[in-house]
Amino acid sequence: MKSSSCIIFRLFLCWSTIAAPLAAGQPWPWPVKVVIVTTFEVGQDTGDTPGEFQFWVEREHLVEKLPFPGGIRDLRSTADHSVVGIVTGTTIGPAASSIMALGLDPRFDLSHAYWLVNGIAGVDPNDASVGSAAWANFVVSDISREIDPREAPADWPYGIFAIGAKRPNRPPPSSGALADRTIAYPLNAKLAGWAYRLSKGVKLIDTPQMAAVRADWKGYPNAQRAPFVLQGDSFASDYYWHGKILTQYANDWVKLFTNREGNFVMTNMEDAGIAEALKRLEAMHRADFQRLMVLRTGSNYSMQRPGHTALESVTAPYVGYVPALEAAYRAGSPVVHELVSHWSKWERSIPQD
Repeated sequence: MKSSSCIIFRLFLCWSTIAAPLAAGQPWPWPVKVVIVTTFEVGQDTGDTPGEFQFWVEREHLVEKLPFPGGIRDLRSTADHSVVGIVTGTTIGPAASSIMALGLDPRFDLSHAYWLVNGIAGVDPNDASVGSAAWANFVVSDISREIDPREAPADWPYGIFAIGAKRPNRPPPSSGALADRTIAYPLNAKLAGWAYRLSKGVKLIDTPQMAAVRADWKGYPNAQRAPFVLQGDSFASDYYWHGKILTQYANDWVKLFTNREGNFVMTNMEDAGIAEALKRLEAMHRADFQRLMVLRTGSNYSMQRPGHTALESVTAPYVGYVPALEAAYRAGSPVVHELVSHWSKWERSIPQD
């Protein structure tokens, strides 16, 4: 008797045959070299106010639309299907679901594909300025317990702490950890270093408005720098947090769950879901987690600048929105081009710094 999962797979295959006929001379599954993973798009894929997807569609000639009912938007690909672009939807759940749907899509052979997560984020002013781009070695999630800080002990720095722990910035007891709960996802540091080396010299956009804001960040030398490429880690949370106190929490949390190897630089709402989905797809021999790269770019700071309030800061327009979109493409595209143009080298051998 066939399993239910096998039946579902066959039904999906039948649907796909109707919805997306085979390309002439190119039978399924299509071998994919790179997946561009973005999380939102504002309007159309081309020609209007851009989101994370638009520059990739327009500049990398993602000319073919592929129906994708398992996601939130049609996929896009190059004519030969070697590069596929996806918009996952924002927050952890939708992002994870979209990646799982893509990974199980029978139209694609993703076994050797590289995955480039390419999106905007809040940047820690201790590390970088708005418009900067950071390659991650770790993705860290925020599975935690929380009490209102007004009800917390007076010596607590904030009200968020690990499940099983008794106070903030303490690890849970090893005997109490649940096997199904992942906090930190170590990425392939050698691949991340290689990507950083390829992109660290690219010219990123700066604007007079960004420069004016940077001038206010007295005491934060990295926040006063013109946009640059660096290495720094991704902290993913399903709630949009902001402020000096919670930026300290994010730094503490990332250090805690990476044994002090990681450094929080970019905050977002998707990367832990994407990482979790790829770990599961790897276990199913549908993807290679070691080929995941996370590149986040700063559209806004994660906290208020000196002399301003957290509320004022979190509700202000993103001074670096379009420059961050440009930074994501400019820092990410040299990596994609190298992988695709030298595929005979990188198909079987993962780049190392």
